[in-house]
Amino acid sequence: MVRLRLRRVGAKKQPSYRIVAADKESPRDGRFLEIVGFYNPRTEPVTIQMKEDRVYHWLSNGAQPSEAVERLLKQSGAWERYQRFKAGESLETLMEEAAAAAAARNINPKTRRD
Repeated sequence: MVRLRLRRVGAKKQPSYRIVAADKESPRDGRFLEIVGFYNPRTEPVTIQMKEDRVYHWLSNGAQPSEAVERLLKQSGAWERYQRFKAGESLETLMEEAAAAAAARNINPKTRRD
C-alpha cells in the first residue's frame, strides 16, 4: 500500500520535510516512489509547496495520506480541491486556483521564527 507521508531532511534540530509517496512498509527516511512536495515548519508563515497534480494522481490511485500530510493538505486547501477534482471539475482550473493560493500563502519563505 502506498502512503503520502513526510520524510525528514535538514540538519540536527533544524527539520524540514519532503512530502513523498512511499510504500507503507518502508522506513521514514528510507526508500520512496516520488517527491510530491516540501514542508518547512520553521518559517513564518510555514512553507508548503506541492505538485498538486501529482498528489491528486496518487490519491486517485489509492494512496492514503498520513495524518500529518492530511492536515497539510487541509491547511493549504488542496484537500477541498481534490474533493472537487473527484466530483469532476477540470484539472486545469484547479491548478490555476492552486497556483494563486500558493502565491498568497508563501509570502516570504526565508523568514524564520524566533
